[in-house]
Amino acid sequence: MNNINKIEDYLDSLYPNPKCELNYNKDYELLIAIVLSAQATDKSVNLVTPKLFSKYPNLKLLKEANIDDIISIIRSIGTYNRKAFYVKEIARILDEECNGVVPTDRDLLESMPGVGRKVVNVFLSEFYHLPNIAVDTHVNRVSKRLGLAKEKDDVLKVERRLEKCFSKDNWAKRHLQLVLFGRYHCKSIRPNCDNCLLKDICKYKEKK
Repeated sequence: MNNINKIEDYLDSLYPNPKCELNYNKDYELLIAIVLSAQATDKSVNLVTPKLFSKYPNLKLLKEANIDDIISIIRSIGTYNRKAFYVKEIARILDEECNGVVPTDRDLLESMPGVGRKVVNVFLSEFYHLPNIAVDTHVNRVSKRLGLAKEKDDVLKVERRLEKCFSKDNWAKRHLQLVLFGRYHCKSIRPNCDNCLLKDICKYKEKK
């Protein structure tokens, strides 16, 4: 068994049916939640989005919301001033330019404030089930520790390497599995190496 197969088998055993941990009910709620999750945990985002989306239950109300009120709602997740602007502007663009529907057009999505490649990959993979691998801090770390990418690789290079490692049909699944593995097992600080079945191929374990 090669290392790729070993990694896939282990991820499948840990997370046979991985799920996105952000809570949402509508397409734009997911997009905004992903934007809010930058430099924040999904758990912290899930604490503020119910209040935000219940107080402003549609795009028209959200784009017209008082920015100070949005700030007060999302203050606990950090960088709230910038993110409050993102929320209002994304709502405005979707309402006025996209007929209230989050599009699949990558260029259009990435033109929105706060929406970069990683955000788009997560959204398209989760909501539209399109094959994408998003490289966040967890995926980046785990990929390099397991030798799926090189230490010097930037996030785009890591993404390209992962696309070659895994079947396109499984990109969305592998992305979620790597996120969860990095979040709960192969953590940045004090990873659970002793109980990991991949420690024999792990670069971090070798250095340690």
